[in-house]
Amino acid sequence: MDPLILAGFNRAIVFFMTRSDVFTTFTKPIFWTAHMIPIYRKQDGVDTKAKNLEIFKKGSDILLGKRSLLIFSEGVTDDVFVRRLKPLKKGAVRIGFTALEACEWKQDIYLATVGCNYSNPEKFQSDLYLKNSEKIKLNDFRQEFEANPNKIIQELTIRLEEMLKADMIHVNDLDSCEFTEQMMMLLRRGMPEFMECNKSIDARWRDAKAIVDDFNKSPKKYLALKKETGHYFGKLKHKGISDNDFYDALNNPVSKMDFLKQCLLLPISIFGAVHCGLFYYAIKRFVEANFARPVFWGSTKLIMMILILGLLNLSLFILLPNYIGFWGSLLYFLFIPFAGFVAYGFKSFIERLITSRKINKMNLSELIKERLSLSFKLKEIAPE
Repeated sequence: MDPLILAGFNRAIVFFMTRSDVFTTFTKPIFWTAHMIPIYRKQDGVDTKAKNLEIFKKGSDILLGKRSLLIFSEGVTDDVFVRRLKPLKKGAVRIGFTALEACEWKQDIYLATVGCNYSNPEKFQSDLYLKNSEKIKLNDFRQEFEANPNKIIQELTIRLEEMLKADMIHVNDLDSCEFTEQMMMLLRRGMPEFMECNKSIDARWRDAKAIVDDFNKSPKKYLALKKETGHYFGKLKHKGISDNDFYDALNNPVSKMDFLKQCLLLPISIFGAVHCGLFYYAIKRFVEANFARPVFWGSTKLIMMILILGLLNLSLFILLPNYIGFWGSLLYFLFIPFAGFVAYGFKSFIERLITSRKINKMNLSELIKERLSLSFKLKEIAPE
Protein backbone atom coordinates (compact mmCIF):
# COMPACT_ATOMS: atom_id res chain seq x y z
CA MET A 1 0.00 0.00 0.00
CA ASP A 2 2.94 2.37 0.60
CA PRO A 3 3.52 3.55 -2.99
CA LEU A 4 -0.21 4.09 -3.60
CA ILE A 5 -0.51 6.21 -0.45
CA LEU A 6 2.68 8.20 -0.91
CA ALA A 7 1.84 9.02 -4.54
CA GLY A 8 -1.69 10.04 -3.54
CA PHE A 9 -0.50 12.44 -0.83
CA ASN A 10 2.39 13.96 -2.78
CA ARG A 11 1.96 16.86 -5.19
CA ALA A 12 5.19 16.02 -6.99
CA ILE A 13 5.32 13.59 -9.93
CA VAL A 14 6.65 10.40 -8.34
CA PHE A 15 8.50 7.45 -9.89
CA PHE A 16 8.93 4.20 -7.94
CA MET A 17 11.72 1.68 -7.62
CA THR A 18 9.99 -1.74 -7.72
CA ARG A 19 11.33 -5.29 -7.29
CA SER A 20 12.11 -6.65 -10.75
CA ASP A 21 10.45 -10.08 -10.40
CA VAL A 22 6.96 -8.55 -10.78
CA PHE A 23 7.84 -7.22 -14.25
CA THR A 24 6.60 -9.65 -16.91
CA THR A 25 5.85 -9.29 -20.62
CA PHE A 26 2.24 -8.53 -19.67
CA THR A 27 2.83 -6.23 -16.68
CA LYS A 28 5.84 -4.27 -17.95
CA PRO A 29 3.87 -1.78 -20.13
CA ILE A 30 1.36 -1.23 -17.31
CA PHE A 31 4.06 -0.73 -14.69
CA TRP A 32 6.09 1.65 -16.86
CA THR A 33 2.93 3.72 -17.40
CA ALA A 34 2.47 3.80 -13.62
CA HIS A 35 6.03 5.20 -13.23
CA MET A 36 7.40 1.93 -11.82
CA ILE A 37 11.07 1.12 -12.48
CA PRO A 38 12.58 -2.35 -11.81
CA ILE A 39 15.39 -2.73 -9.30
CA TYR A 40 17.31 -6.02 -9.37
CA ARG A 41 18.23 -8.07 -6.30
CA LYS A 42 20.70 -10.95 -5.86
CA GLN A 43 17.88 -13.50 -5.61
CA ASP A 44 16.51 -12.44 -9.04
CA GLY A 45 19.16 -14.56 -10.80
CA VAL A 46 20.58 -11.91 -13.17
CA ASP A 47 23.70 -9.77 -13.40
CA THR A 48 22.36 -7.31 -10.84
CA LYS A 49 25.33 -4.95 -11.01
CA ALA A 50 25.05 -4.37 -14.76
CA LYS A 51 21.25 -4.20 -14.71
CA ASN A 52 21.17 -1.79 -11.77
CA LEU A 53 23.73 0.53 -13.38
CA GLU A 54 21.17 1.07 -16.16
CA ILE A 55 18.47 1.68 -13.56
CA PHE A 56 20.67 4.13 -11.64
CA LYS A 57 21.15 6.05 -14.88
CA LYS A 58 17.38 6.07 -15.40
CA GLY A 59 16.94 7.27 -11.82
CA SER A 60 19.38 10.14 -12.30
CA ASP A 61 17.54 11.18 -15.49
CA ILE A 62 14.29 11.31 -13.49
CA LEU A 63 15.87 13.50 -10.80
CA LEU A 64 17.47 15.83 -13.35
CA GLY A 65 14.04 16.13 -14.96
CA LYS A 66 12.88 17.60 -11.61
CA ARG A 67 10.79 14.55 -10.71
CA SER A 68 10.72 12.66 -7.41
CA LEU A 69 12.08 9.13 -7.05
CA LEU A 70 10.63 6.96 -4.29
CA ILE A 71 12.88 4.16 -3.04
CA PHE A 72 12.01 1.57 -0.39
CA SER A 73 15.54 1.29 0.88
CA GLU A 74 14.98 -1.65 3.23
CA GLY A 75 14.79 -3.79 0.07
CA VAL A 76 12.41 -6.40 1.55
CA THR A 77 8.79 -6.61 2.67
CA ASP A 78 7.82 -8.43 5.88
CA ASP A 79 5.11 -11.08 5.71
CA VAL A 80 4.22 -10.34 9.33
CA PHE A 81 3.81 -6.67 10.24
CA VAL A 82 6.31 -5.41 12.82
CA ARG A 83 7.04 -1.87 13.98
CA ARG A 84 10.70 -1.95 13.10
CA LEU A 85 13.04 -0.49 10.48
CA LYS A 86 15.51 -2.85 8.81
CA PRO A 87 19.01 -1.72 7.70
CA LEU A 88 18.84 0.46 4.59
CA LYS A 89 20.52 -0.30 1.28
CA LYS A 90 22.85 2.33 -0.22
CA GLY A 91 21.01 2.69 -3.55
CA ALA A 92 19.18 5.93 -2.72
CA VAL A 93 22.37 7.84 -1.94
CA ARG A 94 24.20 6.32 -4.92
CA ILE A 95 21.48 7.42 -7.35
CA GLY A 96 21.58 10.94 -5.93
CA PHE A 97 25.32 11.24 -6.48
CA THR A 98 25.02 9.60 -9.93
CA ALA A 99 22.60 12.39 -10.90
CA LEU A 100 24.96 15.06 -9.57
CA GLU A 101 27.89 13.66 -11.55
CA ALA A 102 25.72 13.54 -14.69
CA CYS A 103 24.90 17.27 -14.40
CA GLU A 104 28.43 18.18 -13.19
CA TRP A 105 26.97 19.26 -9.82
CA LYS A 106 25.07 22.16 -11.44
CA GLN A 107 21.59 21.09 -10.27
CA ASP A 108 20.45 20.74 -6.66
CA ILE A 109 19.60 17.18 -5.60
CA TYR A 110 17.95 16.44 -2.25
CA LEU A 111 17.33 13.36 -0.13
CA ALA A 112 14.48 13.07 2.37
CA THR A 113 12.73 10.26 4.24
CA VAL A 114 9.06 9.46 4.84
CA GLY A 115 8.12 7.33 7.83
CA CYS A 116 4.92 5.26 7.37
CA ASN A 117 3.28 4.39 10.69
CA TYR A 118 0.22 2.12 10.33
CA SER A 119 -2.21 1.31 13.09
CA ASN A 120 -3.06 -1.96 11.33
CA PRO A 121 -2.05 -2.34 7.65
CA GLU A 122 -4.27 -5.42 7.24
CA LYS A 123 -7.50 -3.70 8.31
CA PHE A 124 -9.75 -1.58 6.12
CA GLN A 125 -10.29 1.96 7.53
CA SER A 126 -7.30 1.74 9.86
CA ASP A 127 -5.04 4.77 10.31
CA LEU A 128 -1.72 5.83 8.84
CA TYR A 129 0.57 8.52 10.23
CA LEU A 130 3.10 9.93 7.75
CA LYS A 131 6.20 11.78 8.97
CA ASN A 132 8.32 13.74 6.49
CA SER A 133 11.93 14.52 7.34
CA GLU A 134 14.04 17.59 6.64
CA LYS A 135 15.91 17.54 3.33
CA ILE A 136 19.60 16.68 2.90
CA LYS A 137 21.21 18.66 0.07
CA LEU A 138 23.67 16.25 -1.56
CA ASN A 139 25.56 19.08 -3.29
CA ASP A 140 26.94 20.05 0.12
CA PHE A 141 28.94 16.78 0.22
CA ARG A 142 30.85 17.19 -3.06
CA GLN A 143 34.26 17.44 -1.39
CA GLU A 144 33.71 14.34 0.75
CA PHE A 145 32.31 12.38 -2.21
CA GLU A 146 35.24 13.18 -4.50
CA ALA A 147 37.71 12.28 -1.72
CA ASN A 148 36.05 8.97 -0.69
CA PRO A 149 32.69 8.15 -2.33
CA ASN A 150 32.09 4.85 -0.47
CA LYS A 151 32.67 6.47 2.92
CA ILE A 152 30.22 9.35 2.42
CA ILE A 153 27.60 7.05 0.86
CA GLN A 154 27.81 4.80 3.93
CA GLU A 155 27.64 7.77 6.33
CA LEU A 156 24.63 9.31 4.60
CA THR A 157 22.82 5.95 4.49
CA ILE A 158 23.29 5.63 8.27
CA ARG A 159 22.04 9.21 8.65
CA LEU A 160 18.91 8.33 6.65
CA GLU A 161 18.34 5.35 8.94
CA GLU A 162 18.48 7.58 12.01
CA MET A 163 16.10 10.09 10.41
CA LEU A 164 13.61 7.32 9.67
CA LYS A 165 13.87 5.83 13.16
CA ALA A 166 13.08 9.27 14.59
CA ASP A 167 9.89 9.39 12.50
CA MET A 168 8.78 5.79 13.06
CA ILE A 169 7.77 3.51 15.89
CA HIS A 170 10.95 1.43 15.90
CA VAL A 171 11.56 -1.52 18.23
CA ASN A 172 15.30 -2.26 18.51
CA ASP A 173 14.91 -5.96 19.33
CA LEU A 174 13.05 -7.97 16.67
CA ASP A 175 11.98 -10.59 19.24
CA SER A 176 10.29 -7.87 21.34
CA CYS A 177 8.08 -6.41 18.57
CA GLU A 178 5.15 -8.62 19.55
CA PHE A 179 5.50 -7.72 23.24
CA THR A 180 5.55 -3.94 22.63
CA GLU A 181 2.40 -4.31 20.53
CA GLN A 182 0.75 -6.31 23.33
CA MET A 183 1.75 -3.63 25.84
CA MET A 184 -0.02 -0.93 23.84
CA MET A 185 -3.10 -3.14 23.52
CA LEU A 186 -3.26 -3.78 27.27
CA LEU A 187 -2.78 -0.07 28.01
CA ARG A 188 -5.30 0.90 25.27
CA ARG A 189 -2.79 3.51 24.14
CA GLY A 190 -0.58 4.02 21.11
CA MET A 191 -0.93 3.01 17.48
CA PRO A 192 -3.04 -0.21 17.49
CA GLU A 193 -6.66 0.20 16.34
CA PHE A 194 -9.06 0.63 19.28
CA MET A 195 -12.83 1.06 18.97
CA GLU A 196 -13.13 3.58 21.81
CA CYS A 197 -10.01 5.61 20.97
CA ASN A 198 -10.87 9.33 20.82
CA LYS A 199 -7.30 10.65 20.61
CA SER A 200 -5.91 12.18 17.43
CA ILE A 201 -3.58 10.06 15.32
CA ASP A 202 -0.76 12.49 16.23
CA ALA A 203 -1.34 11.94 19.96
CA ARG A 204 -1.53 8.17 19.46
CA TRP A 205 1.76 8.19 17.54
CA ARG A 206 3.46 10.17 20.32
CA ASP A 207 2.05 7.75 22.89
CA ALA A 208 3.39 4.75 20.97
CA LYS A 209 6.74 6.47 20.43
CA ALA A 210 7.10 7.17 24.17
CA ILE A 211 6.24 3.57 25.15
CA VAL A 212 8.53 1.92 22.59
CA ASP A 213 11.43 4.34 23.13
CA ASP A 214 11.22 3.71 26.88
CA PHE A 215 11.28 -0.05 26.26
CA ASN A 216 14.29 0.34 23.92
CA LYS A 217 16.07 2.36 26.60
CA SER A 218 15.24 0.11 29.59
CA PRO A 219 14.11 -3.35 28.43
CA LYS A 220 15.07 -5.02 31.73
CA LYS A 221 12.33 -3.28 33.73
CA TYR A 222 9.73 -4.92 31.44
CA LEU A 223 11.32 -8.38 31.54
CA ALA A 224 9.07 -9.93 34.21
CA LEU A 225 5.91 -8.62 32.54
CA LYS A 226 6.98 -9.91 29.13
CA LYS A 227 6.53 -13.53 30.25
CA GLU A 228 3.20 -12.85 32.00
CA THR A 229 1.87 -10.98 28.97
CA GLY A 230 2.91 -13.86 26.69
CA HIS A 231 0.92 -16.32 28.86
CA TYR A 232 -2.18 -14.09 28.79
CA PHE A 233 -2.16 -13.66 24.99
CA GLY A 234 -1.43 -17.38 24.59
CA LYS A 235 -4.63 -18.19 26.50
CA LEU A 236 -6.62 -15.81 24.28
CA LYS A 237 -5.20 -17.43 21.16
CA HIS A 238 -6.12 -20.88 22.48
CA LYS A 239 -9.72 -19.69 22.90
CA GLY A 240 -9.73 -18.18 19.40
CA ILE A 241 -10.30 -14.56 20.43
CA SER A 242 -8.22 -11.39 20.30
CA ASP A 243 -7.56 -8.95 23.14
CA ASN A 244 -9.43 -6.27 21.18
CA ASP A 245 -12.53 -8.47 20.87
CA PHE A 246 -12.24 -9.50 24.53
CA TYR A 247 -11.98 -5.89 25.76
CA ASP A 248 -14.77 -4.63 23.49
CA ALA A 249 -17.17 -7.45 24.46
CA LEU A 250 -16.77 -6.41 28.12
CA ASN A 251 -16.52 -2.62 27.78
CA ASN A 252 -18.09 -1.68 24.42
CA PRO A 253 -21.14 -3.94 24.08
CA VAL A 254 -23.41 -3.72 21.05
CA SER A 255 -26.11 -1.16 21.90
CA LYS A 256 -29.75 -0.77 20.85
CA MET A 257 -28.70 2.26 18.80
CA ASP A 258 -26.23 0.07 16.89
CA PHE A 259 -29.07 -2.35 16.08
CA LEU A 260 -31.40 0.47 15.04
CA LYS A 261 -28.79 2.06 12.81
CA GLN A 262 -28.08 -1.21 10.98
CA CYS A 263 -31.82 -1.93 10.57
CA LEU A 264 -32.38 1.49 8.98
CA LEU A 265 -29.40 1.02 6.65
CA LEU A 266 -30.36 -2.55 5.71
CA PRO A 267 -31.87 -1.66 2.26
CA ILE A 268 -28.68 0.22 1.35
CA SER A 269 -26.57 -2.68 2.66
CA ILE A 270 -28.44 -5.13 0.41
CA PHE A 271 -27.98 -2.80 -2.58
CA GLY A 272 -24.24 -2.56 -1.80
CA ALA A 273 -23.90 -6.32 -1.31
CA VAL A 274 -25.44 -6.98 -4.75
CA HIS A 275 -23.32 -4.40 -6.58
CA CYS A 276 -20.03 -4.81 -4.65
CA GLY A 277 -20.08 -7.76 -2.25
CA LEU A 278 -20.51 -10.56 -4.76
CA PHE A 279 -17.67 -9.25 -6.93
CA TYR A 280 -15.48 -8.62 -3.90
CA TYR A 281 -15.68 -12.25 -2.72
CA ALA A 282 -14.81 -13.48 -6.23
CA ILE A 283 -11.79 -11.14 -6.36
CA LYS A 284 -10.83 -12.09 -2.78
CA ARG A 285 -10.81 -15.81 -3.62
CA PHE A 286 -8.81 -15.23 -6.81
CA VAL A 287 -6.15 -13.06 -5.14
CA GLU A 288 -5.71 -15.30 -2.09
CA ALA A 289 -5.43 -18.39 -4.31
CA ASN A 290 -2.90 -16.89 -6.74
CA PHE A 291 -0.70 -14.61 -4.60
CA ALA A 292 1.47 -16.55 -2.17
CA ARG A 293 2.30 -13.61 0.13
CA PRO A 294 -0.63 -12.13 2.12
CA VAL A 295 1.24 -8.85 2.51
CA PHE A 296 0.34 -8.01 -1.12
CA TRP A 297 -3.31 -9.07 -0.95
CA GLY A 298 -4.76 -5.75 0.23
CA SER A 299 -3.31 -3.53 -2.48
CA THR A 300 -4.03 -6.11 -5.21
CA LYS A 301 -7.67 -6.44 -4.14
CA LEU A 302 -8.00 -2.65 -4.05
CA ILE A 303 -6.70 -2.15 -7.60
CA MET A 304 -8.74 -5.06 -8.97
CA MET A 305 -11.90 -3.75 -7.30
CA ILE A 306 -11.35 -0.28 -8.80
CA LEU A 307 -10.68 -1.61 -12.30
CA ILE A 308 -13.07 -4.58 -12.55
CA LEU A 309 -15.94 -3.35 -10.39
CA GLY A 310 -15.69 0.17 -11.78
CA LEU A 311 -15.92 -1.04 -15.37
CA LEU A 312 -18.72 -3.53 -14.64
CA ASN A 313 -20.87 -0.96 -12.87
CA LEU A 314 -20.07 1.63 -15.53
CA SER A 315 -21.67 -0.70 -18.07
CA LEU A 316 -25.00 0.07 -16.39
CA PHE A 317 -24.95 3.35 -18.32
CA ILE A 318 -25.76 1.37 -21.46
CA LEU A 319 -29.11 0.22 -20.02
CA LEU A 320 -30.24 2.63 -17.31
CA PRO A 321 -30.57 5.94 -19.24
CA ASN A 322 -33.51 4.47 -21.15
CA TYR A 323 -35.39 4.02 -17.86
CA ILE A 324 -34.20 6.71 -15.42
CA GLY A 325 -32.43 9.20 -17.69
CA PHE A 326 -28.79 10.32 -17.77
CA TRP A 327 -28.74 12.16 -14.42
CA GLY A 328 -30.60 9.35 -12.68
CA SER A 329 -28.07 6.88 -14.06
CA LEU A 330 -25.18 9.07 -12.88
CA LEU A 331 -26.60 9.29 -9.37
CA TYR A 332 -27.17 5.52 -9.38
CA PHE A 333 -23.54 4.90 -10.38
CA LEU A 334 -22.16 7.33 -7.76
CA PHE A 335 -24.35 5.71 -5.08
CA ILE A 336 -22.77 2.28 -5.60
CA PRO A 337 -19.45 2.85 -3.69
CA PHE A 338 -21.34 4.46 -0.80
CA ALA A 339 -23.68 1.46 -0.66
CA GLY A 340 -20.69 -0.90 -0.78
CA PHE A 341 -19.18 0.94 2.18
CA VAL A 342 -22.46 0.60 4.13
CA ALA A 343 -22.61 -3.12 3.26
CA TYR A 344 -19.08 -3.55 4.60
CA GLY A 345 -20.17 -1.81 7.83
CA PHE A 346 -23.11 -4.23 8.14
CA LYS A 347 -20.79 -7.21 7.64
CA SER A 348 -18.42 -5.85 10.35
CA PHE A 349 -21.40 -5.30 12.69
CA ILE A 350 -22.59 -8.92 12.28
CA GLU A 351 -19.05 -10.23 12.89
CA ARG A 352 -18.74 -8.06 16.02
CA LEU A 353 -22.14 -9.28 17.27
CA ILE A 354 -21.25 -12.97 16.77
CA THR A 355 -17.83 -12.55 18.44
CA SER A 356 -19.31 -10.61 21.36
CA ARG A 357 -21.95 -13.27 22.03
CA LYS A 358 -19.34 -16.02 21.74
CA ILE A 359 -17.15 -14.29 24.34
CA ASN A 360 -20.04 -13.53 26.70
CA LYS A 361 -20.94 -17.26 26.78
CA MET A 362 -17.45 -18.18 27.99
CA ASN A 363 -16.36 -18.30 31.61
CA LEU A 364 -13.58 -15.70 31.46
CA SER A 365 -13.51 -14.36 35.02
CA GLU A 366 -9.89 -15.47 35.55
CA LEU A 367 -8.82 -13.89 32.27
CA ILE A 368 -10.54 -10.63 33.23
CA LYS A 369 -8.58 -10.54 36.51
CA GLU A 370 -5.38 -11.38 34.65
CA ARG A 371 -5.92 -8.57 32.15
CA LEU A 372 -6.69 -6.01 34.88
CA SER A 373 -3.56 -7.05 36.79
CA LEU A 374 -1.33 -6.78 33.71
CA SER A 375 -2.69 -3.39 32.66
CA PHE A 376 -2.24 -2.06 36.22
CA LYS A 377 1.38 -3.25 36.39
CA LEU A 378 2.13 -1.73 32.97
CA LYS A 379 0.61 1.62 33.93
CA GLU A 380 2.99 1.78 36.88
CA ILE A 381 6.13 1.46 34.75
CA ALA A 382 5.19 2.72 31.25
CA PRO A 383 5.70 6.46 30.53
CA GLU A 384 2.69 8.80 30.49
